[in-house]
Amino acid sequence: MTGRGVDQVFAHPSSPVLYEPYVRSALEYVAMAERSNGPIAKPVEFSYVWGDAVEEIERVAPAARIINLETSITTSEDLEPKGINYRMHPANIACLTAAKIDCCVLSNNHVLDFGPSGLVETICTLRKAGIKTVGAGRNLAEALAPAAIDTGANSRALVFAAGTADSGIGAGGAANEAKPGVALLADFSDRTVSRLSEQVAKLKRPRDMAVLSIHWGENWGYEIPQRHQTFAHNVIDGAGIDLVHGHSSHHAKGIEVYKHKLILYGCGDFLNDYEGIAGYERFRSHLVLAYFVTIDPETGALLRLEMTPFETKRFRLCRAGGEDNEWLRSVLNREGKALGSQVNLDRYRLVLKWRRPKARE
Repeated sequence: MTGRGVDQVFAHPSSPVLYEPYVRSALEYVAMAERSNGPIAKPVEFSYVWGDAVEEIERVAPAARIINLETSITTSEDLEPKGINYRMHPANIACLTAAKIDCCVLSNNHVLDFGPSGLVETICTLRKAGIKTVGAGRNLAEALAPAAIDTGANSRALVFAAGTADSGIGAGGAANEAKPGVALLADFSDRTVSRLSEQVAKLKRPRDMAVLSIHWGENWGYEIPQRHQTFAHNVIDGAGIDLVHGHSSHHAKGIEVYKHKLILYGCGDFLNDYEGIAGYERFRSHLVLAYFVTIDPETGALLRLEMTPFETKRFRLCRAGGEDNEWLRSVLNREGKALGSQVNLDRYRLVLKWRRPKARE
């Protein structure tokens, strides 16, 4: 989330005026971060917020870099009366290109914070910067259309995206044939799985990896609703999905490998302006993870998942220390136990281990 307070530290901030119940200026979020960890030398370079993550991403050199972008990028004043409204000025788009982002998922509950005009400007700004968008559009067809990322060796990552009502997306935010909006799932039914299956089958070629990026569930709490787990299993079984990329939770949740396919139920935040906000300290949401996934393009099976922990300080990602890494390991092990997964700490990286199905006799 590169809007609101984060947007204020770049060279071209939006108006800081907010309409939140308790905070009336985005500059207060900057002040809270500074009170917590020290001053920010504004304006910062566009790569500043990525901090130590830049080196780590370059080390891994992933073939596809996919994020959930939970802010609008707009100068629109078409403010939605929801109380919490995120936006970043379009002139600050280089903060995303600095990390060489390939695809922004937009099927979330903040991309429409400044109305349909704000969404359209967001899409246009991203595409002009060479970044693919998925999960929202100027009409339903565009919102449902996947993004295709060339991953080399005659392979592609096909990114499908959707959001759900239980993440805070209202029915009025859904795209239709004549209205901009997000790709909103009607429900988690077999019919919904079948529709996704038809869409994937039309586009997926041999050696393609199909990703479903889905914005679902509450912001806080480790519980994984049964309907989410059942749906994740069903889209793997019935729709040809190879990776479920779940988001909405502000902290990492349990991880599952189902029939060799990776399910990330909640990745947690990566960039945001929540530094210094009180109330949810037990989740340590200032600790974040970069997920580096290796998939076999022939089968879609997970080969390896490495996660690199970072800590947010002054809106910048810094490598997390040993105690923080150990805390993250213990949480992921606790939450992964019922899902058949655990993580080991390999120096400063977390490596997933999972229960593999027994071979047939």
